[in-house]
Amino acid sequence: MQTTLAPEFQNTPEGREAEAILRKCVHCGFCTATCPTYQLLGDELDGPRGRIYLMKQVLEGKPVTRATQQHLDRCLTCRNCETTCPSGVQYGRLVDIGRHIVEQRVERPAQEKAVRWMLKEGLTSPAFKPALALGRLARPFLPAALKSKVPAAAGDRAHRWPTRTHPRKVLMLLGCVQPAMMPNVNSATARVLDAAGIQTLVADGAGCCGALRAHLADHDGGLADMRRNVDAWWPLVSAGTVEAIVMNASACGATVKDYGHALRDDPAYAERAARISALTRDLSELLPEIVPRLKPRLQRRGLSQIAFHPPCTLQHGQQLRGGVEAGLAELGFDVRLAASEAHLCCGSAGTYSVLQPELSTQLRDRKLANLSPLQPQVIASANIGCIQHLQSGTQTPVKHWVEIVDECLA
Repeated sequence: MQTTLAPEFQNTPEGREAEAILRKCVHCGFCTATCPTYQLLGDELDGPRGRIYLMKQVLEGKPVTRATQQHLDRCLTCRNCETTCPSGVQYGRLVDIGRHIVEQRVERPAQEKAVRWMLKEGLTSPAFKPALALGRLARPFLPAALKSKVPAAAGDRAHRWPTRTHPRKVLMLLGCVQPAMMPNVNSATARVLDAAGIQTLVADGAGCCGALRAHLADHDGGLADMRRNVDAWWPLVSAGTVEAIVMNASACGATVKDYGHALRDDPAYAERAARISALTRDLSELLPEIVPRLKPRLQRRGLSQIAFHPPCTLQHGQQLRGGVEAGLAELGFDVRLAASEAHLCCGSAGTYSVLQPELSTQLRDRKLANLSPLQPQVIASANIGCIQHLQSGTQTPVKHWVEIVDECLA
């Protein structure tokens, strides 16, 4: 796709990157078949091809409207279109650029700005944990729509962290909301790795991976989060203390693996960020080597049927498919994907379920309907957003796959 950048974009990193991405676009439309919002709305401008045209117009200096902003807002950034695209178009990077430019040129209504500010600042604030605790106290009295956003309190097991030391060590990002909302995912990860002879370390200064702000078009805020994490991790990385940086939230993993690209033009951080990205592994990538260590200690405790929902950030963002299912199968679990639409987003997509509740709920219910024929005892996933969102629509327990493994360790 040919484009002529407007003068204000011709010598900017964003403009050059967007132009290079647009050159790969052949406008074939294969992506529309796997775009969740196009599936629901049937509007060309609510699919990747239409949004690419809108962003092309923005970069060429055409008027930017509120309608442009809304069509970009409705994108889940699930990156399913990248998996489908025969030309290798990096749509996720292009839409981040488009959103950043549009955000600077289109004034949002005051209420929208307030909600987005609260999400960026509230979810990453130390005050989130006590606020969530108050929400749990009030949970019985909340409307159903709000109650579904407040998970029940974790049990004592969530706070049992292994105390053994091992020669093999990895860093783990706790995440911004996970320690408060689902702390057992982190402690279960540490226990499972401990059982495999790997010690889990945490850098106190690390926080949100940067995805939350970046996907809300706060480009500078996202980069600041990334730099903070690089600074927090670097002493252990540079000393060779850790062999990997492990992510048990696939959304964070997709983002941290991209630090090298995001900070490539920052002379103070480019080299370190590239090293961080190279060391980053989704937890599922460790399964092939830890399964033999776990097998002798595993007791499946009568668990027969697991339905696995692969998050978009795992199967499309990180291009990792089949690893969780294969690892759990080798451990003796019966794990199955939905027979239909396993590739489609569940509608969580970070803050999307708050900002686009109607579309998000439709996608959640569609996903659960596709999982239902499996009649699972438990639904497993690999990202906190998917887990919380799916749980809000079903009585079947929804857990991180590592929690299931942890529960079955003797």
